[in-house]
Amino acid sequence: MILACKNITKSFGTDIILDHISFQIDEYEKVAVVGTNGAGKSTLFKIITNEYSMDRGEIFIRKDTTLGYLSQHLDLDETNSIYEEMLLVFSSLLDTEKQLREYEHQMGIFQGQDLKNIMVKYSALQHQYEEMGGYGYQSKIQGVLIGLGFTSEEFNQPIYQLSGGQKTRVSLAKLLLQEPSILLLDEPTNHLDISSIEWLELFLKGYPGTVLLISHDRYFLDRIVTQTIEIENKKVTFYRGNYSFYAKQKAINRDIQLRQYYQQQKEIKRQENIIQQLRSFNREKSIKRAKSREKSLSKVERIEKPQYLNTEMNLSLTPKIQSGFDVLSVQELSKSFDGVSLFSNVSFQVSKGERVALIGPNGVGKTTIFRILLNELSADHGNFHLGTNVHIGYYDQEQEHLSPEKTIYDEISDAFPTLTQNEIRNTLAAFLFTGEEVFKTIHTLSGGEKGRVSLAKIMLSQANFLLLDEPTNHLDMISKEVLEQALLAYEGTVLYISHDRYFINKTADKILELSPEGITSYLGNYDYYLEKKAQQLAASSSKEEKKITTTSQSKEDWLLQKERQAQQRKKENIIAKIEEDIENLENKIEQLDKKLCLEEVYSVPEKAQKVYYEKKNIEDQLEVLYEEWEKAHSHDV
Repeated sequence: MILACKNITKSFGTDIILDHISFQIDEYEKVAVVGTNGAGKSTLFKIITNEYSMDRGEIFIRKDTTLGYLSQHLDLDETNSIYEEMLLVFSSLLDTEKQLREYEHQMGIFQGQDLKNIMVKYSALQHQYEEMGGYGYQSKIQGVLIGLGFTSEEFNQPIYQLSGGQKTRVSLAKLLLQEPSILLLDEPTNHLDISSIEWLELFLKGYPGTVLLISHDRYFLDRIVTQTIEIENKKVTFYRGNYSFYAKQKAINRDIQLRQYYQQQKEIKRQENIIQQLRSFNREKSIKRAKSREKSLSKVERIEKPQYLNTEMNLSLTPKIQSGFDVLSVQELSKSFDGVSLFSNVSFQVSKGERVALIGPNGVGKTTIFRILLNELSADHGNFHLGTNVHIGYYDQEQEHLSPEKTIYDEISDAFPTLTQNEIRNTLAAFLFTGEEVFKTIHTLSGGEKGRVSLAKIMLSQANFLLLDEPTNHLDMISKEVLEQALLAYEGTVLYISHDRYFINKTADKILELSPEGITSYLGNYDYYLEKKAQQLAASSSKEEKKITTTSQSKEDWLLQKERQAQQRKKENIIAKIEEDIENLENKIEQLDKKLCLEEVYSVPEKAQKVYYEKKNIEDQLEVLYEEWEKAHSHDV
């Protein structure tokens, strides 16, 4: 056991957020903390890290355990470059390195016993430096920054020039490099594209410590966590499995608890009737028996009715105006900014009824394509054509078009005055607004609730072709499930941008992968896309050189393809050779360090100086190789 919480209680004013919650976590576990927005997940993290005090309870953290917490608060020196900020993690290592350089300088000056004394100190410090990972920290920094989506050209960019999302990624990189015993991550996949999320998954799966995750990315949780803690109704429930296991088990537990609740309610009603009947006899013995039953009934621990939201759509969402079969045709779109090409040769088709996911790395131009389709931006080359009776509806994740002072009901009725009260209530019920909830004012709603109102409005509009840009951002699990069901029930056409792989897997029947060179289409969901990508990778890696026989490809195309393949092989061979040379030099340095620790070497100044200068020469060579490795990765050969 590395962490345990016992009877933790926390209130803000009269609002109880956490009520006597208890759980414990073993070392090396990867644990998800889930619950609706406002359930208290981030509050729990802040209590564990002492950012918040608790009203009562105890927290046990094993001795010598270090905590690392990624929250929305960014603790960065914005005058530093990205790389300089990473170096702060290794400050003690750099101090040791500085002292080693000082000893090395002194070894070139002193003689006799003084040199011998310096060599002893140098040998001890050299061993300590090696134990601290002194020869690997630069590779670690490069690996983490590149994994989180930074290019080597961006390493020297000042932090004050970065966007909010980039600063969050810098904070995440810094925290991962610190390698605390317990890593607490609050929505770590925000601002990451799919490739960076996949890198983070692999990193966390192999992380040599304990990880606690708050995330709405269900695919991400499924790939990493082995335990799930749910916070609901101020209490916690522990599930020994990933998110999918938790979701299935929760549904089973809810049904069991619901049956127990109704059985208890039936028994309580029966006892209350008996008590009432006994009192009606108005005899001393009957009244005593009634009081006895009342006392017993008051001691019964009441089962709470489980919270249940039916996210299944019981309503078909049919556009009022039907489009033609051909909804969107895009031909040879290209776009550049400041002379730098963003994408080119982008062509694709969208047909009626399709649910299409547009994916690709950050910065490749997905939102730019949407802006072109919305006529907010013009393309440099190419064109697009909307089909007959196509009306675009754009989902604004910021919900700026909602009126803050209106109620949910008025927001819908004012926008669609011809709808009856029953039609409005049925639509809102499909988006989980029932009873008095429809009279909540917009400004009091959470991000997920506002998203559901926006979705209801867009589904009721004249639109029959929806463009959704990151629609699941900042939505809680329930709101995501509602959105998924809404899209599955929607009889119009949808094109959306998303990094949410679980959402894509559930809703997409076609995936468009955008790259700077164009678009590749996959007729299936995200699992199908991964399967096809794996097949393509396997085919390309095992494919032998053979003559191109396809008549649709000209000789010039074939020669260009062969040249690119040759260049790629050349680049891979150069990188492999550099990595081999780096490994050989690192091994030599390690051997020389061991040699410097031998008494027969450090006790003889001439031998020690010879070994020292040999080591220094190899370190200079190693520095050059590191630079060559970085250039080989970031430039075409």
